[in-house]
Parts: sequence; C-alpha cells; structure tokens
Amino acid sequence: MSFLKKNLVVSLFSLLVFTNIIVWIIFFGIQPNTFVKVSFLDIGQGDAILIQGRNGNQILIDGGPNRIVLNRLSKVMPFFDKSIDVVIETHPDRDHIGGLPEVLSRYRVENFIEPGVESDNSVDDELRRILNKKKINNIFARTGQTIGLGDGSYLEILFPDRDVSGLDTNDASIVARYIYGNSCFLLTGDSPQKIENYLVSLYGENMKCQVLKAGHHGSRTSTGDPLLSAVNPSIVIISAGKNNQYGHPHKDTLDRLAAYDSEVFSTIEFGTIDIFSDGQKIWRK
Repeated sequence: MSFLKKNLVVSLFSLLVFTNIIVWIIFFGIQPNTFVKVSFLDIGQGDAILIQGRNGNQILIDGGPNRIVLNRLSKVMPFFDKSIDVVIETHPDRDHIGGLPEVLSRYRVENFIEPGVESDNSVDDELRRILNKKKINNIFARTGQTIGLGDGSYLEILFPDRDVSGLDTNDASIVARYIYGNSCFLLTGDSPQKIENYLVSLYGENMKCQVLKAGHHGSRTSTGDPLLSAVNPSIVIISAGKNNQYGHPHKDTLDRLAAYDSEVFSTIEFGTIDIFSDGQKIWRK
C-alpha cells in the first residue's frame, strides 16, 4: 500500500470513529430521561433557574445580573442545544433580567412570559427591542396559566392574578410552581411577605411543595412563617452572591428556616444546585 493510500485509509477510519462518537452523543443526549431536573444556577447576586423536562424541553426563569448566565447554561444544557422553549422574566429588576438579552440573542426562544410591569433600567428597554426584532411571542403571566413540557410535567402560574403595571416590581413578581407527578417546586421570584400571605389565604394547604426557592435571595422581607407553614418544604434553595452588599441571606430568614427543619442549600456555598425528581422522589446530586 502506498504512503498516500495508507494515510487516506487512516483518515477515513478516523472520520468514521469521530462521526460514530458524535452520533452516539447526540443519540443519548436526546433520549428521554427518567427524571426532570431543576437547576438553580450560580450567577452571583440574582436569580436564574433552568427547568428541563424528561424529553429535554426547557423553561428558563430569569437570567441573573449579566452574561455569566450563558456560561452557566452551557454547563447544564447539552452542547448542541441552542434553543429554549420558554423564557420567563419574574420581574424586570436588573439582577433577574441582566443576562436575558444575551440569552434571547444566542438561543432560539419561542415564548417570553413576563408579569406586565415596567422598569426604568436600560436592560428592560433592550429586552423589548430584541423581542420585537426576533418576533418572540410576548405573553403576560396570569393566575391559572399552565406551561406543559410535553412529558407530563408543567409550570403553573399562581401570581399575578391582575394587572400589575402600577405595582412595585417585587410586588409584581411571577410566582409559579413546577409539578411533575407528586413532586412540586415553588418558585417565588422576589415576592414580599404580603404577596406570600395573600397566596396562602387563597390556596391554604394546597401551597404544599417539597422544594421552595426562598424569596428575594433570602431577604428578611420574604419567606415568612405563614408561607413556610403552608408549604412545609423539605428543601429550600437560596440564590445569592457571596459577600453581597445586601447581607443576603439574612439571619432572620435562616432562623425561620431552621425552625421548619428544612435542608437549606445556597448558591453561595454550593454553586449551581441541581434538584431531580422522578415524579415520586426528589433528590440533589
């Protein structure tokens, strides 16, 4: 065999091996899982939560303060996946939407859901520009709406239940719960205790969920006793930045959580926190 032919055979063999590896990666990447996954991303002082259904469909809730969300998404999403089915802005404060313009620019997004309250920050204006440019469906969240992921799991909007355009941005935060089988994740944005108490008055013991995302990064103004009593979470997630200027999470909040014997995980200590559910059991890896 000539030198040229020998190298051609080696090159073709290498190409076949490489192609086979890529095919298997993609094949296993798109196979349905036996569990859903909720990732509370380590984006510093802010919120960003990625929900991934068994079939790979995704909902991103908030985008943190800046483009670091792109790096964090790349670590929890398949490398070939460049689309996100639904992006939700709980409210337009910079620590929740700062990274969303980059997300909308880099990923194919079908639907964008927001509470319907405006902010005077420049990020909010940039989001509007991109939504219009890319013709992304822009939907106001309202109580009773459900977003199915096509695998039996769904996100249910609990609040707002009204026009919130005149409210403070935190008061207007979208509150939602993600449900798969018997498992429930309650996601509260930056809702203060007055909104929590209102929801408890409406839903009572139906607020019960195994996983709670503490409101407003563990601020003392959120995650009050009435909510904790109704939800009775076994796991509480706090999304906050190390040495943040606000002192989040506050000792008052941590003391309340300790009284309910919940396991508390903070992105300050654990980085990105992945919670899994098979519809019956919930666990963290």
